[in-house]
Amino acid sequence: MASLNRLAFSATLHCLTGCAIGEVLGLVIATALGWGNAASIAIAILLAFVFGYSFTLVPLLRAGVVFATAVGLALVSDTLSIAVMELVDNAIILLWPGAMDAGLADLLFWGSLAIALAVAFVAAFPVNRALIARGRGHAVVHAHHH
Repeated sequence: MASLNRLAFSATLHCLTGCAIGEVLGLVIATALGWGNAASIAIAILLAFVFGYSFTLVPLLRAGVVFATAVGLALVSDTLSIAVMELVDNAIILLWPGAMDAGLADLLFWGSLAIALAVAFVAAFPVNRALIARGRGHAVVHAHHH
């Protein structure tokens, strides 16, 4: 049980890291280019998936897994977790009054994003735990690291 929770925590933290980097980078790009809310959310989500997948893909490739297999493993292991995290995170940001209008220098921007990502972590943890308990998700990827 402890090992399952530990692996699920690690997988969720891995997902959170990729999502957070993608979200922040996407919002920085969108803000710098003066894009509206829809485009800001779209690029943030796109980059969250890109970084989330890459954090799984790169170690698999380093472990000698063939590229096509590694891509398939990353897609299968991370898609549901990233989707849950992005859904929760962006819903909170959209519902938080003023969060979408806050600038990069505003505490509201960083505070709402930090809280949204923390809540998204809590939402994605049971998803990752359930996947790993069924031999799916990061359990499949983890097998390729050893």
